[in-house]
Amino acid sequence: MQVNYTQYTFGIFQLILLVSNYDVKDRIMSEFSLLENKVCFAMYSATNAMVRQYRPLLQEYDLTYPQFIVLLALYEKDNVTLSEIGQKTFFDSGTLTPIIKKLEEKQFLKRVAVKEDERMKKVILLEKALAAKDEITLIPFKLACSLGVDPNDLVAIHNLCHRFLKGLEDSKLESLSE
Repeated sequence: MQVNYTQYTFGIFQLILLVSNYDVKDRIMSEFSLLENKVCFAMYSATNAMVRQYRPLLQEYDLTYPQFIVLLALYEKDNVTLSEIGQKTFFDSGTLTPIIKKLEEKQFLKRVAVKEDERMKKVILLEKALAAKDEITLIPFKLACSLGVDPNDLVAIHNLCHRFLKGLEDSKLESLSE
């Protein structure tokens, strides 16, 4: 069942406006507007907590979480353009460029000009990144094991996040066409 959250939210507000009993209206408004009741805040908080859990595991490699994400994307497919990395990681160029520069300074990768178009750059993993690949790619599994969460729940959360992301992308496309 597809839920239109804009209509759902609008319906809640209509209900609030129709309620004549101010005690009920105040209770509905206070419960509806609590920060803890917001999906976006729950996801934001969980993401921040997850990144904090990654921090000590990444310190051994002198990586930040965004740098780790870029390396994982490059482990999947090396020798790609910056725009391909941006599409894979959802980082815009203003975010991605400093991450790539820092990884280049740390000698995990290098940028090389594309022969057909000198303005375009491809990113190639260096020996340091390749040598650490097995260990770095195991970090998510180490973290998952330390969480004490049922693996089936992690799979369900993963799948739900991807469905949520697709819904956000689809709604963005629909709102642009209207």
